Amino acid sequence: QVQLVESGGGLVQPGGSLRLSCAAPGLFFSIIAMGWYRQAPGKERELVARINSSGSTNYADSVKGRFTISKDNAKNTLYLQMNSLKPEDTAVYYCNRIFGIINWGQGTQVTVSS
Repeated sequence: QVQLVESGGGLVQPGGSLRLSCAAPGLFFSIIAMGWYRQAPGKERELVARINSSGSTNYADSVKGRFTISKDNAKNTLYLQMNSLKPEDTAVYYCNRIFGIINWGQGTQVTVSS
């Protein structure tokens, strides 16, 4: 059973940056689409960035121009570079497949606050 492990979160001031990582042994990024999702307190989980098997990417309007999703197929690792962070980016961030969602990992907390 694939286990998703997210890391890299933390407390950062507005305008700061963080880089999240997602280890997914057993998932073959070269043939599936993956995404970064987030869930803020009291809100539903939402997809913020997607990377297709080809490497093409899509972003939610709220993060476009600030976040960059990437992957290392050989390492089965997904990344999310987050720049110009805002307080409204505060959430628990998760990775998962785009199609055929599997068990969620524990996520990584991102808190943007001064």
